[in-house]
Amino acid sequence: MSVDWLAYGYSALVACGGILGYIKAGSIASLVAGLLFGGLAGFGSYQMSHNPKNVWVFLGASGTLAGVMGFRFLNSWKFMPAGLAAGASILMLVKVGLAMFRKPHGP
Repeated sequence: MSVDWLAYGYSALVACGGILGYIKAGSIASLVAGLLFGGLAGFGSYQMSHNPKNVWVFLGASGTLAGVMGFRFLNSWKFMPAGLAAGASILMLVKVGLAMFRKPHGP
């Protein structure tokens, strides 16, 4: 069993982003969304660490964030926070997507 530290880091980034949005702007929506999606990504990371084929919760959380934050970035062209969240989410989608199609090593 290998721990997917990159996925756990992504989930921490999302949760911390929600907390920072609340601290800087007083946005309860940012806090709730950040903690919700950070928690879902963390749970998905836990599942992937135990079974590398169990990616659906993580893909759902990162895919939803990629879509929502990507849309916000395209409307505002502001890198923080929408561009960072969208970029990180897209990178995680690519990473997990490529791992899904990688052939297993060994017998």
